[in-house]
Amino acid sequence: MLAYIVRRLLFAVPILIGVNLITFVLFFMVNTPDDMARTHLGAKQTTPEMIEAWKQDHGYDKPLFYNEKAPGLGVLTDTLFVNESVKLFTFDFGQSDDGRQISADIQERMWPSLAIALPTFLIGLVTNISLALLIVLFRGSVLDSVTMMVAVAIMSISGLFYIIAGQVLFSKIWHWVPISGYSEGWDAFKFLILPVAIGVFAGLGAGVRWYRSIFLEEINKDYIRTARAKGLSEIKLLFGHLLQNGLLPILTGVVVVIPSLFMGSLIMESFFGIPGLGSYTIDAINAQDFAIVKSMVFLGSVLYIIGLILTDISYTVFDPRVRLDG
Repeated sequence: MLAYIVRRLLFAVPILIGVNLITFVLFFMVNTPDDMARTHLGAKQTTPEMIEAWKQDHGYDKPLFYNEKAPGLGVLTDTLFVNESVKLFTFDFGQSDDGRQISADIQERMWPSLAIALPTFLIGLVTNISLALLIVLFRGSVLDSVTMMVAVAIMSISGLFYIIAGQVLFSKIWHWVPISGYSEGWDAFKFLILPVAIGVFAGLGAGVRWYRSIFLEEINKDYIRTARAKGLSEIKLLFGHLLQNGLLPILTGVVVVIPSLFMGSLIMESFFGIPGLGSYTIDAINAQDFAIVKSMVFLGSVLYIIGLILTDISYTVFDPRVRLDG
């Protein structure tokens, strides 16, 4: 297994380089270092000298991919892309374009992101699996058909609608919870209950339909028919044999999501004013702060790759037929 993990980590290097390359290309297609300098200087009349000084202070004075003035291999290595990419691979995120330490911001903002993402994930997982098992128990009935219609309807409506409708109904009309904001400690509960509830509800449609399809595929297999012939009740079949043998496809979605919980939800955090990593990324894009943008994209890619590796490793725990040797 160790050889497998090392091989996957080596494969991750060109993937991260490619993601970083795309990030640089996309960002600098719509922004230039001069535009970034004007945005951050904020002065009505910015002189070329002021712009050039800002670019030198923040490392944007070098060419993006090709430095024709540099000697030897410096034409490729003495560039903005290589210099910034090397720092990222050592997890040196440096400073944002307005002077803040990005690593310190990430450590501070990851906790509000986890505070909203972790309950949403856990409650949604339990709710989706339980409802899917209940539907499978009554498969082919009116309840099954009606539930699937409701699930499709939930999927068809944008999550933005649930956010706005929830804020209007529960905050502006009924005044049950604050419309936005965040607080530390137990006071955060009143700010998190609405976004968590909306996140769980918005994911019900896709989650229930996916788990239902997994369980319906399993329930027609031989081991289920054998257990039923031996006299096991449907409840024991569903929550014992069926759920246990359906863990592998469930793990595919579950373990991959866990590392990405640290990254937060872009839309949810922005609308509810939660100072997490999602709103941190949105604010950086609006402010044209490339140092934060490239750091967050790189960190998200690393966490996603870790999630894929953890998924493969978890297969060996729950299914002895799977081996990662070699």
